[in-house]
Amino acid sequence: MSHRVIIPIGPYHPLQEEPEFFRLYVEGEKVVDLDIIIGYNHRGIEELSEHKHFDQVPFLVERICGICSSSHPYAYVLAVEDIMGGEAKIVPPRAIYIRMIVDELQRIHSHLLWLGLVGHFIGYNTVWMWAWKYREPVLDCFEMISGNRNHYGMMKVGGVRRDIRDEDIPPLKKALDELVPAVDMFRGAVMDDPVIQARLKGIGILTKEQALDWCVVGPTARGSGVNIDIRRDDPYGAYDKLSWNVIVEKEGDIFAKTKVRILELYESINIIRQCLEKLPKGQIDANIKDVPAGDGIGRVEAPRGECFHYVRSDGTNRPVRHKIRAPSYMNVASNKVAAVGQTISDTTITLAAVDPCYCCTERVAVLDKNTDKQILNGWDLIKLSQEKTQRLKESLGR
Repeated sequence: MSHRVIIPIGPYHPLQEEPEFFRLYVEGEKVVDLDIIIGYNHRGIEELSEHKHFDQVPFLVERICGICSSSHPYAYVLAVEDIMGGEAKIVPPRAIYIRMIVDELQRIHSHLLWLGLVGHFIGYNTVWMWAWKYREPVLDCFEMISGNRNHYGMMKVGGVRRDIRDEDIPPLKKALDELVPAVDMFRGAVMDDPVIQARLKGIGILTKEQALDWCVVGPTARGSGVNIDIRRDDPYGAYDKLSWNVIVEKEGDIFAKTKVRILELYESINIIRQCLEKLPKGQIDANIKDVPAGDGIGRVEAPRGECFHYVRSDGTNRPVRHKIRAPSYMNVASNKVAAVGQTISDTTITLAAVDPCYCCTERVAVLDKNTDKQILNGWDLIKLSQEKTQRLKESLGR
């Protein structure tokens, strides 16, 4: 009988872009069990949100994730607008299309970033360098629209903060046209490459039944044959007015997830082109001054899957409750089954296959282990953090 050993990955590991801890239980070279331990990067976003003006919150939740920094403020403003009757009734049509352009550009840059990282993780740095090379013009488009390459500051309750100028539309279309041959190259080179197939095919399989059991979302679900997409299933923006396809693959392995993301690049390019063609004239902001009492939800198909925000208002200028569920919170847990049975070397790429954003997943509660009662609230944790920071400064003589 093989001797079982424990191999830690994290909380700081070259493969993980953010702190997270995976405890692998290994017999020989095979992983037989896995513990997932979160909480290393908790920032109290929900608590902070409840002490800010409704119009300040988009800037806060934009910082939840640097890669999908449009999806969180988009879902938040949809939730607030839900309280007020819905996006379609409140937001000017031009702003609705600008929101979609920004969010689909984000999907392109996120998928290219993930594709490059996968190449890097398996030692195929040519894929990494080429993917990130073609991501740069996408970030240039963001800078043209918003002034920033990340954290765009575009979303606000009732519209967007910046317009797309008429003179910017031709260079945006040109950037999309030049991106298509690059995606063609990835589709041919990456999906037909025998080395990549050897490293990704049949690895980290998440069956359709397991995907449903673990409630995974986004490309992780669609790569396992689960045909879901919030843009189609619960339409927001003007997605129901455009022509596009939901990409679904059935194999459930990492290669299938790769195919989903590459093929979704074509769909995002197609959606942005349609938005630019249909972009209506008019205002970009409804100039909302007050939010009535009530509660609402916002659902957005982020690059990693469904991003969910719940907001409750008591009629004042701040949310009294703001609940956030990021897609990685659902997807990371599926490693509990996808990684089991893999070799140690394949487990590391399996953990990365869900495109995890660990900052998004973080939750923390401090309980008395004897009574299960909470002993520290949000403000207590902030005070504790401030005290530790002050002691550190004093020890360093600052």
